[in-house]
Amino acid sequence: MLNRLRIVATVGLLGTALLACAQTRITLDLTKPGHRVSPMLYGLMTEEINHSYDGGLYAELIQNRAFKDGNRTAPIPHWQGIEDTEISLDRDRPVNKNLAVSLKMAGKGRLAVSNDGYWGIPIRPSTKYRASFYVRGSSIIDVTLESNDGKTVYARGGVVGFEDWHKAEFTLTTSADAPVTSDARFVIRTAGTTWLSLVSLFPPTTNDRRNGSRPDLLNLLKDMKPSFLRFPGGNYLEGNTFKERFDWKRTLGMLEDRPGHMAPWSYRSSDGLGLLDYMNWIEDMNAKPVLAVFAGYVLNGDVVKSGTELTGFVQDALDEIEYLTGSANTKWGAVRAESGHPKPFEFEYVEIGNEDGFDRTGSYEGRFVQFYDAIKKKYPKMKVISTTGGKDGLGLPYPIKMRMPDLVDEHYYSSTWNMMAMADKYDSYDRSGPKIFVGEWAAQDVPAPWQNPADKGPTPNLNCALADAAFMTGMERNSDLVEMSCYAPLLVNVNPGGRQWAVNLIGYDGLTSFGSPSYYAQKMFMESLGDWTVLSSASGLPTQNNGDKTIPALFYVATRDSKSGMVYLKVVNPQAAVQSVDFSIKGAKNVLPDGAVVQLAGGSLKDMNTLAEPKKVSPREMEISGLSPNFTMSFPALSVTVVKIRTQ
Repeated sequence: MLNRLRIVATVGLLGTALLACAQTRITLDLTKPGHRVSPMLYGLMTEEINHSYDGGLYAELIQNRAFKDGNRTAPIPHWQGIEDTEISLDRDRPVNKNLAVSLKMAGKGRLAVSNDGYWGIPIRPSTKYRASFYVRGSSIIDVTLESNDGKTVYARGGVVGFEDWHKAEFTLTTSADAPVTSDARFVIRTAGTTWLSLVSLFPPTTNDRRNGSRPDLLNLLKDMKPSFLRFPGGNYLEGNTFKERFDWKRTLGMLEDRPGHMAPWSYRSSDGLGLLDYMNWIEDMNAKPVLAVFAGYVLNGDVVKSGTELTGFVQDALDEIEYLTGSANTKWGAVRAESGHPKPFEFEYVEIGNEDGFDRTGSYEGRFVQFYDAIKKKYPKMKVISTTGGKDGLGLPYPIKMRMPDLVDEHYYSSTWNMMAMADKYDSYDRSGPKIFVGEWAAQDVPAPWQNPADKGPTPNLNCALADAAFMTGMERNSDLVEMSCYAPLLVNVNPGGRQWAVNLIGYDGLTSFGSPSYYAQKMFMESLGDWTVLSSASGLPTQNNGDKTIPALFYVATRDSKSGMVYLKVVNPQAAVQSVDFSIKGAKNVLPDGAVVQLAGGSLKDMNTLAEPKKVSPREMEISGLSPNFTMSFPALSVTVVKIRTQ
């Protein structure tokens, strides 16, 4: 049976020899437990970048739906007058203060205007779409989903206009023989001068929720089994200016009440994904919130220093926490209840700002103290996260001295080599200080991923996935210190015009989506996690070097479920050769011979998943036999492996 184990486990490609020739031996010691694994170790981080929300998870299909982009006359982004229709933007008779501009259609005879969506309107057969818009004008209005050349109509609906503003809502249903295509547009036709505002189109959404999310993307995220979602970002939290920060109060209520704002990644956010919508998303994933609150620093370098001027922002953060956690008897809890969620949300983590080490004025310590004291006074059990104060990472020059944060947030965007080299990073960290939140991290094999992103990526290849997995072995081994971690960026619309960052976990267009090799590596780690680490030792580990530094050429970690006895052994082989390892398990009363393997492997470091080949590099599961207190197993070249060993 041992031979069968070897046969099953050594599927892969042979390659070059390793630098170390001695047989590798790893001993797992169950005679005493290691340390408790943080149940919050693996989660997700999100922000509005790469059209993650508008044109991504947020299912709205109309781009520039409130006509906030563009000047008074054509061209108006994503809108086109067709059939000799003249279009312009009108600010004379707004719907309300938040919908201060409308699209005016004018001309002789039949008029028509089209929207091209987010690189096309996705069409599927026998599908219902919710459509709505504000309209002013007395003529009959015809609405279609049709091919870009106008020759084929996939769905049609109609409404009657009114002399004054009126909200029209209706359903468009495609025929059973409609194709699956995004080569389509949304068209409104009328016979007389007409004004439009807040034009919206939604396909089926998760749980059929109005203003909801794309089911395929939500399912990819949910399948990772994340423990938390860090939101709303990231640079998106701060904005380039104070006016462009994420102002949570302006994201509440009906869409008509949300003005939207310019996001820091070169396009406008509709704020369709508002604070309550985030919480619905988190509930759909069975995860917990990690809320980041605006802390008085914006990306252009402007700062509100601690003291009287910061008081309003501190109160705004307290209001936000009350909105989420307060009962319906509180001021902001009542607002949430009125919006359809009477039950308070539960959460325990709040982060003060984002990457405030980039604030070269050194004001963060004072600002942090003011937020910390106010939050701890009202919510003493809340864990407060600092964005500075770690030993390393992006933008961390100012240690926190006056207050000890519960966690510090460290960010790492590194080359694949450096990410593997950081697998032992936390082995020697000081355990007497705050816990670590690795709030953004990713291995990359392209320089400057924010430069010319349309020519790179858009998602990690196998090389990145191997480095990511190697780094994760270190975080998991040190999960007494590393309490939480999340990769970034999370989502990318792969259309070249939709990308601002080159290496992102999940890719999609209007019709389909896919997880990258890094997505699958992380999914493997996240769904196979015990509650205690397993003490281990190794001899004969192979090594690799880049001329300046020598690091391991094999990475591993093991955890154990204390209730079931299942040991999750994770092994990363980044080399182009099979690696054989002798294993010894001490302290188990019994090691059952039958187990399982989940394995991610490929033939080339450059292997990627794409829209055309969404699972080119994806895990496969295998049953194995021949496990015992001593066994040998071979790991394929370029592979990430989870071995599930049943012990008693």
